[in-house]
Amino acid sequence: MGVRAVIMGPPGAGKGTQAKLLQERRGVPHISTGDILRDARRAGTVLGCEAERYMAKGLLVPDDVVIGIVADRLGGQNHNQGFLLDGFPRTVPQAEALDRILDEGGEQLDAVVSISVPEDELVRRLAGRRVCRQCSTMFHLEVDPAARLARCDRCGGDLYQREDDREETVRARFDVYARDTAPVLRYYGDAGLLHEISGVGDREAIFQHVTASLP
Repeated sequence: MGVRAVIMGPPGAGKGTQAKLLQERRGVPHISTGDILRDARRAGTVLGCEAERYMAKGLLVPDDVVIGIVADRLGGQNHNQGFLLDGFPRTVPQAEALDRILDEGGEQLDAVVSISVPEDELVRRLAGRRVCRQCSTMFHLEVDPAARLARCDRCGGDLYQREDDREETVRARFDVYARDTAPVLRYYGDAGLLHEISGVGDREAIFQHVTASLP
């Protein structure tokens, strides 16, 4: 039986990197809220179309819509390989709904891993990112710079900084995450499922901490 877990952390904490490693090395399917929403929109489901109305305006998708879409994705399935949820739940009502969805299938969460990173480190990681307008290849001014500052090594396209990666925006996103997620962390802490690890350092070392948190 695979592990059923949630991975949490602010933007830039490295959730995607760790989820990819878990999928590659332990065969745990990575399910992100973004993927679920995109799949629902492509399929043209009622909930997918409802989510599109909010996303097109840059608004957060309401709990009931997100819960419905996740329920469609997870409900009624036997997760023999387990799953790693990324981006859900983000509120206590979503966490409670996830418990109900799994309970209906006779399952329950095994662990919740929260990756914490200091705000200044997140700003350094995200504010240094540059993306190619043409092929979407990503670079970093410090960690993985392009050979030419403003040109993509892959296709020669212009590199730019996304609005979401500007320092003031990153700090605002961090504040929102800290505010909205604190109750969810308490919820899982009270349930004895929460494992908090540092997201600073070598990705392999962080991966060892993540795997040590899982059964």
